[in-house]
Amino acid sequence: MTLKRIGARDRMSSAVIHGDTVYLSGVVAGAAAGKSVAEQTADILAQIDATLAEAGTDKTNIITATVWLTDMDTWAEMNTVWDTWVVPGEAPCRAAVHSPNLAGSEFHVEIMVKAAL
Repeated sequence: MTLKRIGARDRMSSAVIHGDTVYLSGVVAGAAAGKSVAEQTADILAQIDATLAEAGTDKTNIITATVWLTDMDTWAEMNTVWDTWVVPGEAPCRAAVHSPNLAGSEFHVEIMVKAAL
């Protein structure tokens, strides 16, 4: 079985499709880096939407999501954005984990998903 890579670079790919599943790398804020957790979450979810669309699927097919937060006191703030983004009745399995250090001090949220095609 062949793999299809999306956004392949030397170190990593944005996503890899294997069979009927697409695996996204952890996504951090782009334009919203250094901004609030809500702004970073919205930025990340928009990137996830775009990558899933490029793979040929969408957020209604997300199987599982992992959310890393540098401060668990921002969990509710992240959820305000998440809850407006997720389609009611189509929510994936999800875990939220405290991670005091992400890829850089400007990042407060990272999200990784796996979705069906």
